[in-house]
Formats: sequence, structure tokens, C-alpha cells
Amino acid sequence: MKLTLLTLLSTAAIAGSAWSQDTNADNTGKNTRDRDDESQTATDQSNDPADIKITADIRKMVVNDGSLSMMAKNVKIITTDGVVTLRGPVETQKEKAAIESHAKHAGAKKITNELEIKKS
Repeated sequence: MKLTLLTLLSTAAIAGSAWSQDTNADNTGKNTRDRDDESQTATDQSNDPADIKITADIRKMVVNDGSLSMMAKNVKIITTDGVVTLRGPVETQKEKAAIESHAKHAGAKKITNELEIKKS
């Protein structure tokens, strides 16, 4: 009986906390922006071995950088003809600069930094 009651109370507490969180998942604005032919998306990643290597090298540096937040480690990295596009949210300007620096060290010819600093 006590176990059943404890299970019910735990379930109610978890459900209550989920309802109280902001669940606005409407990202229509970002989706509209990504439909623009000028915006690079993951499908624009080149299959050229040199481009794949640049992207992989940047990703390795980003993942191994202990100063970056999990949000920053999940940015999009797209390379086409040696040109790297960085997209997604980061916590701070410092993270934005660090990721761009990693792209430079990986040999990007040019970097389009579209990283967005998360609003507080």
C-alpha cells in the first residue's frame, strides 16, 4: 500500500513539474529562415573528402573543448568548398569566438559565423 501511494505521489510530482515548464516549441520563425536558399543547413554539407575532414576536425575540437557548454557542442557545422558555416545557439560571446577559432585551426578557407548567443 505504501509503495503504491509513493509511486502515485512521485508520478504526480513529475507530471506537475512537466506542466509548469515552458513547453512552447514553436520554432516557425527559424524554420522559415532556414527555407531561404541563402541559409546553409545540414543537407548542404559537401561529400568532398576535404570538406568532410574539416567538419570532422572542427567537431572533434568543439567536443573536446571543456570550456564549452553542451549547447555550444551541438552547433551545426557545415562545410562546402572549404567554406565553413557555423549555426545554432551558444551561451556566450566567448563560446561563439572559441568555435570560430576551432574552425580557423581546422583549415577553413572562410567562416560564416551565424552562431546566436542565447538570450538570458
